[in-house]
Amino acid sequence: MAKGVAGDGTGLRWRRRLRRARLGVRRSAVDYFRGDAPDWTGLAVIVLTVPALAVTTVIVPVWCPPSALVLPILAGGLLLRPASLLLIYAACAVALVAESAVLGPYGEGPARVTPGTVLVVTAVALAGLIIAQFRARVGVPWRRGHTMLFDLRERIRVQSRLPRLPGGWHAEMALRPAGGQSFSGDFVVATRTAGGRVLEAVLTDVSGKGMDAASRSLLLSGAFGGLLGSLPPHAFLGAANGYLLRQNWDEGFATSVHLVLDLESGDYELLSAGHLPGVQLHAGSGRWEEKAAEGPLLGVYDGAEFHGVKGTLSSGDVLLLFTDGLVETADRDITEGIDRLIGAADRLVATGFRGSAWRLIEAVAKDVNDDRALLVVCRD
Repeated sequence: MAKGVAGDGTGLRWRRRLRRARLGVRRSAVDYFRGDAPDWTGLAVIVLTVPALAVTTVIVPVWCPPSALVLPILAGGLLLRPASLLLIYAACAVALVAESAVLGPYGEGPARVTPGTVLVVTAVALAGLIIAQFRARVGVPWRRGHTMLFDLRERIRVQSRLPRLPGGWHAEMALRPAGGQSFSGDFVVATRTAGGRVLEAVLTDVSGKGMDAASRSLLLSGAFGGLLGSLPPHAFLGAANGYLLRQNWDEGFATSVHLVLDLESGDYELLSAGHLPGVQLHAGSGRWEEKAAEGPLLGVYDGAEFHGVKGTLSSGDVLLLFTDGLVETADRDITEGIDRLIGAADRLVATGFRGSAWRLIEAVAKDVNDDRALLVVCRD
């Protein structure tokens, strides 16, 4: 009995040790690919791969040709700094010389070190060095770059999150970047002000699309999020215009629409900076009405004035705000696109507009190669 207990205790200790070892290896791998671990770990693994490949080439050259040395060279170009690559390249050169000496003249046998093999390895080495130098100029490790892009994408999503509304109100936003990418030149920032009584939401379309506009979109969404709620509603677009002018971008303009909605009365005002009009459904009559405010593009000239248009959302009313990618294409003008959007929205009146933002984009502009954003606000 005692032996059985001792055996179980020993097995339990070994399982715990194996579990700790597995967790340690897993934690080290995660830290390495996040960029938190030093380069020497990856360097050591890749350097040890070179003699292993050389020995395998000598033993079974048909299955592991001399050109297999491009694998550690490519891995080093993706993972290591340019200075660390010199050791990898030196090890590969020594391995090629050793393989050539062991395998004999390149004209004999199924797998020999030929001039073509040397050229292939050299070309891959130069490509890896160029990649490593470019990454060093950026200052971001390759294994850390993907994490940074993921963090940026999540930051944009958080900034575009709509605040929770009181009972009787519903708002949602859908965003689809051009080309199926994760980054967009369209964004929304929103907050509740006046003690939660007022909803302020800003839908902006930065010039350009997709990745070309993503960096400016990220910068502007952070700046606009800081301005929104910190200034009186009629001062927001003026401050945003001044911010864009101070950036001195070559392609620095943007369009924007600012919604100021009283959640108690349903009264609202739209202020526009060169943006498309919104459309409102009047539930009592079933009629759609365009709500067009006046104002120039953001970032064009200083001292611009923005004049709003007012309205009221009664019970059952819906307000749609959108960017031009949703309604304009090369073979369809904006007026036709807005009519198509209204027609698609009309079919949702009977079922309600919860979850409608994505469905409307799918119905109206599913395959359009442009950034598309839609903000839906409805009163139940």
